[in-house]
Amino acid sequence: MMMPNLTYALIPVVAVFIGAVLAAWRQPGPKVVSAVQHLAAGVVFAAAAVEILPQVKHGQSLWATFIGGTLGVAVMLSVKSLEGRWKGPVGMVSAIGIDIFIDGLVLGLAFLAGEKAGILLTIALTLEVLFLGLSVTAELGETIRSRGRIVAASVALALLLPLGTMVATPVALLPPHVITAFLAFGLIALLYLVTEELLVEAHEQPDSPLITAMFFVGFLALLLIEETLG
Repeated sequence: MMMPNLTYALIPVVAVFIGAVLAAWRQPGPKVVSAVQHLAAGVVFAAAAVEILPQVKHGQSLWATFIGGTLGVAVMLSVKSLEGRWKGPVGMVSAIGIDIFIDGLVLGLAFLAGEKAGILLTIALTLEVLFLGLSVTAELGETIRSRGRIVAASVALALLLPLGTMVATPVALLPPHVITAFLAFGLIALLYLVTEELLVEAHEQPDSPLITAMFFVGFLALLLIEETLG
C-alpha cells in the first residue's frame, strides 16, 4: 500500500503535468507568471510559519535547531552557487531538478510534524512546482520542438519530488532531537525558497499593487485553510 505522504507528493507532479501541457501550447504572460510567483511565495511562507516553525520550537533542542538550521543555510547557499555556474538549458533544468528534489525532501520532513503540516505544505509546493513546470517548459521550448517531449521532460523532473519525500520518510524513526534538526533544515529551505527564488524572480517581471497583493492573498488563504482543518 502506498504511504500517505507519498500519495500527497504525487499531487504536485499532476500539477506540473497540467501546467506543462497548458504552457506547451501557450505560454502565460509575464504578469500572470509574477502573480503566480507572489501567490506561491505567500502560501509557502505561511506553511513554514504556521506548521514547521512551531514544531521546531516545540522540539526544545537548542543544538539540534542550530545544527539543522546551519546545515540548511550551507546547503541552500551551495545550491545557489552551483546554479550561478550552470548556463544554458541543461544548467537551468539541472538547477530546477535539485530544487524539486529538495522540495520533496522538505515535504517528507513536514509530515514528521503531523499530517496537517504535510497537507498544507503539499498545497504550497503544488503552486511552487507549477511555476517551475512553466519555467522548464519555456526553457525546453527553445531547443525541443516536440510538445510531447517537453511535457514528458517536465513530468520526469517533477518525479524528483516524491523521490525526495521517500528519502525523508525514514527520518521518522530517528530520535526526537534529530527530527528537530531535520525540521530546522526544512524551515531554512522553505524560507530560502520564498526570499531568494520566488520573490526575486517575481520582481524581475512587471509589477503592480494587485500582483504584489497576491503574496498576502496566498498567506491569508493558507491561514484560513489551516483554521478550517483545525
